[in-house]
Amino acid sequence: MISNQILQNTIEGLKSIARVEFCVMDTDGKEVASTTDNMSAGGREAAEFARSPADSQEIQGQQYFKIFDEQQLEYVLIAAGAGEDSYMVGKMAAFQVQNLLIAYKERFDKDNFIKNLLLDNLLLIDIYSRAKKLHIQADVNRVVMIIETDNVRDSNVLEIMRTYFGSGGKDFVTAVDESNVIVVKDLSEGDSAREIEKAAAGIESFLRKEALEGVRIAYGTVVGEIKEVSRSYKEAKMALDVGKIFFNERDIIAYSELGIGRLIYQLPIPLCKMFIREIFGGKSPDDFDEETLVTINKFFENSLNVSETSRQLFIHRNTLVYRLDKLQKSTGLDLRVFEDAITFRIALMVVKYMNYMESFEY
Repeated sequence: MISNQILQNTIEGLKSIARVEFCVMDTDGKEVASTTDNMSAGGREAAEFARSPADSQEIQGQQYFKIFDEQQLEYVLIAAGAGEDSYMVGKMAAFQVQNLLIAYKERFDKDNFIKNLLLDNLLLIDIYSRAKKLHIQADVNRVVMIIETDNVRDSNVLEIMRTYFGSGGKDFVTAVDESNVIVVKDLSEGDSAREIEKAAAGIESFLRKEALEGVRIAYGTVVGEIKEVSRSYKEAKMALDVGKIFFNERDIIAYSELGIGRLIYQLPIPLCKMFIREIFGGKSPDDFDEETLVTINKFFENSLNVSETSRQLFIHRNTLVYRLDKLQKSTGLDLRVFEDAITFRIALMVVKYMNYMESFEY
């Protein structure tokens, strides 16, 4: 349904052009929008006109027009002005409001369709039939982006993003909850992975200029059929969650970049605890001192290269070897051995995942 504010802006714009006063009322004669206070008294006449068979009528020197939405009477428009021009201008104004109703109804229908498409609430046959009816191409490459900010309950974020993408494009901007905004981006012009990353960076920059904080953007893989849009949405949701756990230093994350974190995220917590007990016994990587953790992370960053790690840590090679030997004695894992290093790396990620999930339980 079109908002009262949009109706108000429309008739005020028409008044500034035609120098005619307007008032829009509902079928019960209640004022919806008006350019003057002098016309609100015509509610009784508007209600009677709404029940009459006429589509237009002059009452007490004012022109009354009916505005329909698919054969259903929606509004009564009153135009007040001198001479015959008031009838012609009023007729044009009624036509303008009628077209606004059609445009906003189509926008609402498209938004409703995209929401149900994302949430997998449509049968396959309904997806294609409704897409055709709404003039949405079915076989175009698309990717779903999820945008989250610290202003989670600020509804302006959705409107800001709709303004950013505009109303005439092929991209769809919607929301299925209060937490984030969803963009179904059209890639019919052959946007590459680099272009998608660039588009995400552009959105982030725009939102920061709008003084929004904590902007995080995640996106799924490119899909070629409209029926697969929900899959890209689920991937984007996972990328957003997994990104917070294992890539919290990044503001933009793609599903394809999640790596092993994607698998760990799907493990049940009891299985994770069992794995940690088997690897570390009664200990946990959280129990290691800061020096040991820094050494381990730097060793992994340098692909298990002892010389380069010792250089970056500004310590002697033998000091690093001593630390690794000490770690081996306490855990039974030698990080210089690839298999042990992989096991240890996964264990660190599992602990990070467990800590993140357990933080929501309190």
